[in-house]
This record gives sequence, C-alpha cells and structure tokens, in this order.
Amino acid sequence: MRKNALAINHTAAAMALVAFGATVAGAYALGRQQAVGPETRAPAAPVQTSPHPGRPGAAIAGNLAQVAAQSAPTAAASEVPPAQGREGVVGEDPSQKFTHFRVGNKNVKAIHAEGSTIWVATSGGVIRYDTESDKFRLFDAQSGLLSNGVFYVGRIAGRITVGTYGGGMSMYDEKADKWDTLNIPDGLGDAFVYDVLEAKNGDIWIATWSGANRVRGGALKDRSKWDLFTVENSNKGLPNDWVYGLAEGKNGDIWLATEGGLARFAGGKWENWNHARGLGADYEQVKADIEFKSDPGKASVHHAKQKQEMGLTDVDQAYNPNYIVSLEVDDNGVVWAGTWGGGLARFDGKSWKNYTTADGLPGNHVFMLQRDGANRLWIGTNKGLARLVDGKFKVLTTRDGLFADAVFSMASSPDGTMWVGSFGGVAHLRPVAKIE
Repeated sequence: MRKNALAINHTAAAMALVAFGATVAGAYALGRQQAVGPETRAPAAPVQTSPHPGRPGAAIAGNLAQVAAQSAPTAAASEVPPAQGREGVVGEDPSQKFTHFRVGNKNVKAIHAEGSTIWVATSGGVIRYDTESDKFRLFDAQSGLLSNGVFYVGRIAGRITVGTYGGGMSMYDEKADKWDTLNIPDGLGDAFVYDVLEAKNGDIWIATWSGANRVRGGALKDRSKWDLFTVENSNKGLPNDWVYGLAEGKNGDIWLATEGGLARFAGGKWENWNHARGLGADYEQVKADIEFKSDPGKASVHHAKQKQEMGLTDVDQAYNPNYIVSLEVDDNGVVWAGTWGGGLARFDGKSWKNYTTADGLPGNHVFMLQRDGANRLWIGTNKGLARLVDGKFKVLTTRDGLFADAVFSMASSPDGTMWVGSFGGVAHLRPVAKIE
C-alpha cells in the first residue's frame, strides 16, 4: 500500500524462505526471548465498542473473534504470562529460529517495522518494541490514545500514526512523548479509522467507516484541505461508506477496499467493481469450506440489506464476496483483494481471477495481503499464511512456526526477518542467511 522506512509497504512485508511446508518446518527453531507485553501497571481500559448499531463491532468483529479462537494456541500455551518466553525445537535444523511474542488476549491487527523497532497494533493498544535492547512500551487509552483498539500503525508525514477503533487518528510526537489526535472536528469522516496512506503526490488518504478522507498535500492542520468522499457525493462511485483498505497504483491511482466492493479514484473520476463484475468466488464454490456460520446479516441491518441486494438472503454463513478485508497492488499494477469468504481476487485491469481453497488457498477468508521488496505477495487467511509460487500456493501454519493459523498482519526487514501477527501474539521468523 505504501512504503515505510524499510522500503516496504506498511502492510507490505515478506520473507524469502528456502521453501514452505515441511522444508520450513525443518528450518526454524523456537528461540528464547522476552515476549512483548504491557509494562507492569494498572490494567488498560477496555476496547471501545461502536456506538453505531450494526457496526463491525457487533457483527464482523464477532466473526473475527470466532476465527481467532478457532486457530489460537491451546489453553496451556495461552496461559503462559506475557513476560515469559517458551522454547522448543521444530524440525532438525536449529540454525534458524522463530520466537513467539505474546500480547495477551488481544488481536494483532497491524505491524510496522523500522530498523530494530517494531510497532505492534493490537485490540489493546499499540506496542513499541526494540529488538536490540529487548525493551517495550505499551501506548493505550491510559497513555495518550483515545481508544485501545488500533487497526493501523505506520509512519505518515514523518510521524508514527495509528488509526483507532472509535478514537480517531493519532500521531506520535516522539520528542514531546505525546500523541496528537485528529478527529471529526478536524475533518475526519469518522472516529473509526482502518487504514492510512501517504500517496506519492503528498496527499494523505484515510479509510474510515463513514467514507474516505483525502487531505490534499498532506496539510493535516488546514481544514480547507480536507475532502470526504462518500457514496452520496461520489454519485455511488464509492460503492460503500465502510472503507477498510487503501492502496496506490502505478500511475498514482488510489484503490479503495470497501464492504461493497473495490473502487478506483483516478483523474478525479470513480469506477468500482463488485461480485457481479467478477469480484470474489461464487457461493457454490466455497460454501463447503466455510467453517463457521456466524452470519453478520443477523446482527446488522446494514449487512442484512447487503445480503438482500446480492440475493444472499438464504446464506447463513460468513460469506460476502463484496466485502474486501484486505487490499494490495503489486509493481505490475495488478490489484489483489482479499474477500470475506469469497477467496483471493486478482484484477489486471481487464478481468478477474478468483482463488479459493479448491486452488490450494489455505482459507477463503483473506484477512491480510502484504507485498515484499521483491514484489512477492503474501496472503494471510483464516487457516494459514500463503504465497503464490508458479501457480501453486505454498503455506505456513503453526506447524511451521506461526503463533496461530489465522493471520491478520505482517511486516518484514530487508534481511528477510518476518513478523506475523495473530490473535494473542506475533511469530518472529528469523533466517540466518539471505535466501534467493
């Protein structure tokens, strides 16, 4: 989506491995290191829930929690205190290692890597972790943020920035050690911020659950530079006001992932694509492989209306091919969209190709898409982390060192070190040498 200080996307991160599956399982060992967790002090405030009926806090979040619970480590593993590491060996080669960093009963929604510093965005605040000193610090509602739930973390306009669940967008002043928050009075479309993008032309785009903001020239303090695009004022060019992801294309085009499909803003004009135009696999293709039945349409008027419009009123599973959970654009300009139960969608500007478990994708719910410096795409699903290689998916799971099979976030370093976030913790995969 955007480049960070490591010359990779903020969501973009990847790692060159000798191979996946059995080969990877034999190439990593669990190293001893302090787990990332909050400093010893009073418990953090609870994550704010949405004040709006039908927001994902009631529906989609419930599905995510169910997926996370299904793929989380066993109770015995989860009971290990955050300040303790666990050690063991996977495979026969201990020269390469993985380490699990526990964050407690929280979901890791985003990871941002800068040199030796790793920022981990969770449902209980954002953690700054120094891998060299092994020191960490938790920022939450008790230390400057307005909400504990953090969906996005990255560097925007030179400052570490977080998008929160109900607390707006906060930017960290490292010298003053304080957070400055931008919210609805400043021009933000909504206090629920899911993604942020600093475009090559200097514009800053902000994905909210009431449309997408564009701040022309990145002038965040100038209210007159703030635009808000919605379904209404874009004449339905933006297909849905719930915007979950942002990405910049080859020519400066801005792509937006929404709950109603994919949108593109280019040259001041809008275009969008939904399931009727090829986005996401048909229900008949995936219904047998959807492993949980929590139906958002039963908890939200908004989702119920969407199902009716799509002709899915008889579907009682977690399936909506128009709902794009993750988004990425590669160096060739190809757009990749991760859908809610409809698999992985690929759009080359002319036609769509959808990948599902029938093609080897480990799960049809694609929570995360990340691209590395070599333009390789990594796919985080409800049942493992995958990469498409020569037309086949190579898959990593807990057997290969992941903390849990449901993968929600990832970041990596130029040396191939990879951080993979799941509910409850992060897996740190560390190769000992550069792998071509």
